[in-house]
Amino acid sequence: MNEKLQRLIDEMVEKGIRLPEAMREFERRFISKVLAESDGNLSKAADALGLHRNTLSRKIAEHRIKRRP
Repeated sequence: MNEKLQRLIDEMVEKGIRLPEAMREFERRFISKVLAESDGNLSKAADALGLHRNTLSRKIAEHRIKRRP
């Protein structure tokens, strides 16, 4: 996993992607994946992410993530 992550970082740096953009995209995709694996259950997803349910709700709205029941 470390090698994959390093290759991804190298590629992003080469393409001129800035840290805030990379962090925003990573967070959006990470949350989307965990939410999907939790069948859209906010409480389960928040627990898996180590976030408070309200914080997760705010991030879902912020990233415009669509919840699928």
